[in-house]
Amino acid sequence: MKIALDAMGGDFAPQAAVDGAVLAAEKLDGKAQIVLIGQEEAVRPLLEQHGPAAASLILIPASQVIEMGEHPAKAYQQKQDSSIAVGYRMLHAGELDAFCSAGSTGAMLVGAMFSVKAVPGVLRPAIANFVPKMHGGYGILLDVGANAECKPEMLEQFGELGSLYAQYVLGINEPKVGLMNLGEEEGKGTVLTQAAHQLLKVNPHINFVGNIEGRDLFNSKADVIVCDGYTGNVVLKLAESIYDILVEKQMHDPFFDKFNYEAIGGSPILGINDNAIIGHGVSTPFAICNMLLQGYQMAESGISDQIKSTFKS
Repeated sequence: MKIALDAMGGDFAPQAAVDGAVLAAEKLDGKAQIVLIGQEEAVRPLLEQHGPAAASLILIPASQVIEMGEHPAKAYQQKQDSSIAVGYRMLHAGELDAFCSAGSTGAMLVGAMFSVKAVPGVLRPAIANFVPKMHGGYGILLDVGANAECKPEMLEQFGELGSLYAQYVLGINEPKVGLMNLGEEEGKGTVLTQAAHQLLKVNPHINFVGNIEGRDLFNSKADVIVCDGYTGNVVLKLAESIYDILVEKQMHDPFFDKFNYEAIGGSPILGINDNAIIGHGVSTPFAICNMLLQGYQMAESGISDQIKSTFKS
């Protein structure tokens, strides 16, 4: 099994990428091989500094880098030897089992749609994120930014995608799916959420528990929380800010420590034909390591095959 990393992605690349990849290789201990994709003249010396610890890592040269400020679609099309484009090309060719990057979110989404493409039947892939639960473990929230505006049918599919991930990757039996809304009653919400509720409640593939409110995000009412990408991104950034405030005030708690993005490392793109994960732009080596471990976990679980099988039937 091969898990690849865009070595040029992120504010602290390539140093953080290389350091994180070495950490991940040590933790995986031969269960998977880490592949770094990036500019050889920048990455090779950093690998050599790690000596024997980096011996198992593979470096695939890619001469170009898609910068954060570039137009994602234009940059992806024009920079076909960028680390992101090369990574997706290898993923599509079956040479990799997962591809991770802390680089441009837009370029990662464009690459997913142009290269490995959406699973037939999936209207729009979603970016998922993880929600710590008071009773322990994590739930999953989607979409958190790929689709700011949604149709009811898209929210219904997010429920299915999230349910599959919760079951096969997080190991939750019969995950409970809730629709984020401004009230628990069935008739509450916007035209979008009202229509989505009607679709979700009759979907035989999910365990729909109805509407949930923002205060239910961290309790046990739902394992999978469905919302449009605009709402999900606001929720995600709010949770990140809570963690930052607690750190600034030097307040530590095991539950709130799970709000730290580094603990998970990245957000999977669900609904595409393979495994891809988007990391935070400020990813540290610890975050990079956890993103790669998540990539291994996704590949090991066979989640992309489960999604393809579900939407084919």
